[in-house]
Amino acid sequence: MIKKISRNKMRKSRHARVREKIAGTASIPRLNVFRSNKNIFAQIIDDEKGVTLVSASSIDKELKLENGGNIEAAAKVGELLAKRAKKANITKVKFDRGGYLYHGRVKALAEAAHNNGLEF
Repeated sequence: MIKKISRNKMRKSRHARVREKIAGTASIPRLNVFRSNKNIFAQIIDDEKGVTLVSASSIDKELKLENGGNIEAAAKVGELLAKRAKKANITKVKFDRGGYLYHGRVKALAEAAHNNGLEF
C-alpha cells in the first residue's frame, strides 16, 4: 500500500527550503503568508530579532468580512497590510509565500500589497 504524504506536510517542506534562502532583516523584513480554508493571514517579520512588526488577517474586525476564504478577502488583507506597513515606515519587504503556489489568494494578497505601496 502506498502511503500518501499530506499536502500540509509537503507545504511545510517547501516552506523550509525557501526559508533557508529568505530571511527578514530590520531594513528589509519578510512578508509571510499563511492561508487556511476559511481565512488568510499575513505578517511582516524581522527575523534577526524574531519580532512581528505588522500583521493583518481576514478575521480583523476592521475589515468586517463575511467570508475570509476568497480572493476578494485576500486582496483586502493585502491592502490593510500595506497601509499598516506605511504607518510603521516599511516600504521594502521580501515575499515569503509560505510554501503555497503563487496563485489565487496568495497572488491576490501580494498584488494588493504591491499596488498599495509595498516593494518586493
